[in-house]
Amino acid sequence: MWEPVEAPPGLAPPRPITVRAQRIPPRRFFAEHAHAWHQIVYATSGVLTVAVEGRSFVISPEQAVWLPTGVRHRVGSLLGAEFRSLWISDDAGRGVAELPTVFAVRPLLRALILEAVAIDGQESRDGYADRVSVLIIDQLRRARPLPGTLPWPRGGPLVGLCEALYADPADPRGTDDWGRELGMSARTLARRFEGDVGMSLRSWRRRLRLFKAVELMGGGMTVTKTAMQLGYGSTSAFVFAFRTGMGCSPQAYMREQETE
Repeated sequence: MWEPVEAPPGLAPPRPITVRAQRIPPRRFFAEHAHAWHQIVYATSGVLTVAVEGRSFVISPEQAVWLPTGVRHRVGSLLGAEFRSLWISDDAGRGVAELPTVFAVRPLLRALILEAVAIDGQESRDGYADRVSVLIIDQLRRARPLPGTLPWPRGGPLVGLCEALYADPADPRGTDDWGRELGMSARTLARRFEGDVGMSLRSWRRRLRLFKAVELMGGGMTVTKTAMQLGYGSTSAFVFAFRTGMGCSPQAYMREQETE
């Protein structure tokens, strides 16, 4: 069971950016709410589940979510996460995005976010903190939206299915097996999954494996070990699947992340 956690007290309007470092334990969530300012949600470690505007998805430390002013949202974590919240005033956030958007977090933006947290509350007579804020906003305006996030069901038995596959992407069970596990026919499961998540279970599992591959390799795991962890029969099969889904090899993708 997931349990709610209290929102941090004393939320004041950002001028122009307020940063907060937070940790969310496993299977905890902040109940649905909205802010009178923009927000960036970014996990420095672990993954976050974000529900917004009738859809739900997970983000890794290579991704962040832009939540415009007034958008109701819920944030939680299956396995626990360290994350940073950036609250941004309407004026400062003008020109970033008008709708909830998932961005790729490149090394410079990550470094700026961590620096903003490190200097938060310190006296800045030379205007250094203001310059960091300006650079963060500039990077957000230049950030690349990501269309291929990992969608997540909003509730019901499908959540347990996705949690099990996230914990063990090599799990070989298909719709027949999972249908019996959840007390429904394979056809009913397939229809409910596609209706709730927006894609077939097979397509979702392919995307899950890509998502986990980036997470595992980003944590230092080799390509071969990642392939085995994800349940591929060989390294070459994993490389082929990764190239098909991402447009480049795993090695090329990781090199790109290190140099950008």
